[in-house]
Amino acid sequence: MEKLTEKTCVEFADVLASKASVPGGGGAAALVGAVGVALCSMVGNFTTGKKKYAEFEEDIQRMLADGETLRGKLIGLVEADAAAFEPLSKAYAYPKDDPKRDEVLEEATMNALKAPIEMVETLAKVIDLLEEMQVKGSKMLISDVGCGALFAGAAMEAAAMNVFVNTKSLKNRDVAKEINVHMDDLLDEYLAKARVTANKVMRQIR
Repeated sequence: MEKLTEKTCVEFADVLASKASVPGGGGAAALVGAVGVALCSMVGNFTTGKKKYAEFEEDIQRMLADGETLRGKLIGLVEADAAAFEPLSKAYAYPKDDPKRDEVLEEATMNALKAPIEMVETLAKVIDLLEEMQVKGSKMLISDVGCGALFAGAAMEAAAMNVFVNTKSLKNRDVAKEINVHMDDLLDEYLAKARVTANKVMRQIR
């Protein structure tokens, strides 16, 4: 079976727009996040080897390696998010009078939470990378850093929505609260950081 991430851009958009259950918001968030970090890497690739930025060469190489890892993780999370949906949809289809329904649904919901939680955590690292690239990357491509920061912030918030829609239905409210607090902490810190990076870029280009 063809992976979602092996489809062309047109094919992915077509299936996203269709009545197919996956991909949905979670997969789309991971893909947007991958685009955000790809922009960061593009800036790094145009910066590396340039005499003007020689003082940052070691940092640029590190950022390129980190960007490659983060992009691969986010692309993988497109598939992971889709894979977790089918068991969850089957769990919701259990008869309401089935004594196993709550247990099966709770387990499937916890499994479905893994991918979007990891997306949010990964995107925090992407935003850190973009913040650094805004300082050390080629000023000729600074707008691409700003775009990357906006994409990463939007992807993080979208991924968090896919967390919250599932924690809302958890029977274990202590676990739900713990997850929600973790997400809120990351959102509070990193959405602000992404916005600051984008604003700095905007001031540089206007």
